[in-house]
Amino acid sequence: MQTPNEATVKYIRITPRKLGVVADAVRGKSVKAALNYLALSPRRRVAGLIAEAIKSASANTLQKGTVDQDNLIVHHILVCKGPTIKRFMTRAKGSASRILKYTSHLKVSVTEGAPAKAGKRNAVKAPKAAKAAKKGNK
Repeated sequence: MQTPNEATVKYIRITPRKLGVVADAVRGKSVKAALNYLALSPRRRVAGLIAEAIKSASANTLQKGTVDQDNLIVHHILVCKGPTIKRFMTRAKGSASRILKYTSHLKVSVTEGAPAKAGKRNAVKAPKAAKAAKKGNK
């Protein structure tokens, strides 16, 4: 059962790997920043599906009426593997090879709060000269 601040899209005919790349870029951002990023993303098909899910989740949250839309952030975004569609392609000498068409499930959760600060991964490293100067002053 899904809570009012979630939206789920199932059986998307895109591989979870491709969907996950865009989902990772949006996770933790404010809803407005996430939608702006997705509007300009070069992966249009994936970005459109994720944007729809984020809009649906924020609409579900606003349905309650107790949340300010400006403070919504993308709290969780989960990409799961769906069922695989199996096909075959005929090959030489009467043989065949398998074609696997992967599907995905997408679950987006939005909450009220401030967007996450840049962590260690996104932090800018200090130059080596500045580090050496700090060691010399001790």
